Amino acid sequence: MRFSPEEIRALTRAWLLLSIAFAILFTGFSFDVRFFVAVIISGFTAGIGFLLHELAHKYVAQKYGCHAEFHAFDQMLWLAVFLSFFGFIFAAPGAVFITGRITPKKNGHIAIAGPLTNIILGIIFFVLLTLNTVPFMKSIAGMGMTINFLLAAFNMIPFFGLDGAKVLQWNKTVYATTLIASILLYFGTTLI
Repeated sequence: MRFSPEEIRALTRAWLLLSIAFAILFTGFSFDVRFFVAVIISGFTAGIGFLLHELAHKYVAQKYGCHAEFHAFDQMLWLAVFLSFFGFIFAAPGAVFITGRITPKKNGHIAIAGPLTNIILGIIFFVLLTLNTVPFMKSIAGMGMTINFLLAAFNMIPFFGLDGAKVLQWNKTVYATTLIASILLYFGTTLI
């Protein structure tokens, strides 16, 4: 994959601010070791989920010969940090902008790559959760699992330029299957 210097800065900025927002959400804000550990854990769970989601879009788009570059939505990132102080997050950290000849099928393939990546990550975290006996590691794996299944389900909502609208336009069966799977995985694993 090819990256511009600005794109690397945008990805890093989005990853860091999302990690801070989730750390505030889970632990509150303070200048102590507990908070900085929460930022690292959030970077590993929510941050990796965000990063690999966007890179999956970029990878598939570039495989189709398109130019694809991530742009951070700085105002939305700061809004996510602000809202985390109130106990919830609405995150629209940015998007991969794609130029080139894109058919609805190609656009659907590019769009589905992100949520499928989150489903796969959620399953990996689920396996780590079930195989681990250390409570701290189990909580990290549980957080990673829940966040990634939630990211997959959220991105399949078919509006606001989210992945779901593009997948639905391409293939209704793939859309329904992915949406139902991500919702079932999210709610099914929250019972664990």
